[in-house]
Amino acid sequence: MSQISNAIATRDNNAEAVVRQHKDDLTLVLPSHVKGETWMRLAYGALRSNQQLMQTATRNPGSLMTALQECARLGHEPGTESFYLVPFGNEVQGIEGYRGVVERIYRAGAVKAVKAEVVHQNDHFEYSPDMDRPVHKPDYFGDRGPIVGAYAYGVFADGSTSKVVVINRAYIDKVKKESKGSSRSDSPWVKWEESMVLKTVAKRLEPWVPSSTEWRREQLRAEHEATVDRPATRIAVPEPAAAPQHDPDDEGPIEGELVD
Repeated sequence: MSQISNAIATRDNNAEAVVRQHKDDLTLVLPSHVKGETWMRLAYGALRSNQQLMQTATRNPGSLMTALQECARLGHEPGTESFYLVPFGNEVQGIEGYRGVVERIYRAGAVKAVKAEVVHQNDHFEYSPDMDRPVHKPDYFGDRGPIVGAYAYGVFADGSTSKVVVINRAYIDKVKKESKGSSRSDSPWVKWEESMVLKTVAKRLEPWVPSSTEWRREQLRAEHEATVDRPATRIAVPEPAAAPQHDPDDEGPIEGELVD
């Protein structure tokens, strides 16, 4: 998308005009399940409904285009709980939400349910590596105390459970510290801490379950190999989109059970 990088310095146009100018570049990277026109209308709507976002994006259109490009690549709708467009200082940050991560897991078709929960200090919580799933009994009507950790797992179509991922407060604080501007009052970590913790643990689950593009790509490759092995006429299989790249939240240890 070099055309975007070369032209986003235009200051005479507002942010919406810049997005319109690069409509083709943005919709080109959308996966097949997303309609380009609908996606673009949502992008315009996100800008129009948030004056601070529009002003920040107009001052720094490059940050907006970077965020929208990532949103399109992941196959999310911009300005939703799947992918937030957040004015942060003098730039727009694109943040995949917890729902976005889970949507990509569901899109793969191998997992029928995803369980992710935040654990508070006063919750009853039990888990050890020999257990199939954690035992978590929160008192939703009492004082649950501060967040001390989180866990996530997937349930496959046959009813089996994926690897259970558990993160503690130390790991949450590590990820938060590595997030740009996490201590600022307008940071997502300050405004929506529980959602960010859920996203963090869901990202830790990703290596243990198939997620959208990578799963579909393997299916297409298998179908293609089966086809070319037959003496019958070969059928061309379209090249699928590139697999989603992991963000910085994915860095660090992955024990699969407990992250200390």
